[in-house]
Amino acid sequence: MAATEDDELAEAGYRDVPDEEGGRASRRWWDANAEEYLQEHGDFLGAADFVWCPEGLREADRHLLGELEPASSRVLEVGAGAAQCSRWLASRGVEVLATDVSAGMLQAAAALDRACGIRVPTAQADARAVPFPDASFDVAFTSFGALPFVPDPGRVHAEVARVLRPGGRWVFSTTHPLRWPFPDDPGVGGLTATRSYFDRRPYVETASSGRVLYAEYHRTLAELVADVLAAGLVLDGLLEPEWPAGHTRTWGGWGPVRGAQLPGTLIVSAHRPD
Repeated sequence: MAATEDDELAEAGYRDVPDEEGGRASRRWWDANAEEYLQEHGDFLGAADFVWCPEGLREADRHLLGELEPASSRVLEVGAGAAQCSRWLASRGVEVLATDVSAGMLQAAAALDRACGIRVPTAQADARAVPFPDASFDVAFTSFGALPFVPDPGRVHAEVARVLRPGGRWVFSTTHPLRWPFPDDPGVGGLTATRSYFDRRPYVETASSGRVLYAEYHRTLAELVADVLAAGLVLDGLLEPEWPAGHTRTWGGWGPVRGAQLPGTLIVSAHRPD
């Protein structure tokens, strides 16, 4: 959807908005900003690379998805963006399907397919209602996709649990809940808490028309874990990647100054019980 004058940012801050309105804003924002996002971060993400977080942790190094069998493992990426992670898996012979709510991001995925000669099947879908049969995937994952941008992330976990086969693995990275009280500043300005960790109001950007342009949601660590467990999944582990020495790139509020003091990313591993 093309932006209009009425869509220009007029106000930004933490406030309550109707869940339906905030959740719907994500699709429009990513459609409008897909090209700009990839221009800014595309070199870091690569066209066919699997990067879990701004700290630069890669699946090739940590194998958080487990040992995938190219001939038999079926993998679902939720909130895939331009499907860089799925493309990396596909380049290794893994059967993978990438989903995203944004048509703009899936168009970018198709362009990257053509550019690097690796085709990834995609489907446009809300992560809270994926159009797949029960027990149809061995592994599901998301790298900062969907979960921060919906008011009801428990529905995402429930859908993933539904489409996973017994024993299937769910791994996701998201903004570390501890970051919420601190300003989104990668430098020293981001080291002093300015709001309560327990303030659940989303960060919202609003147009002059009053329309919600962007919304990002906070769950405390306890709530995040409870959402996973409520979906009937078994929690396997939590990972807080440290900022690596020599990594100087900043990404929004992520950077070497704040990364040396505070965790920026949380990676959660879980599975559907047999």
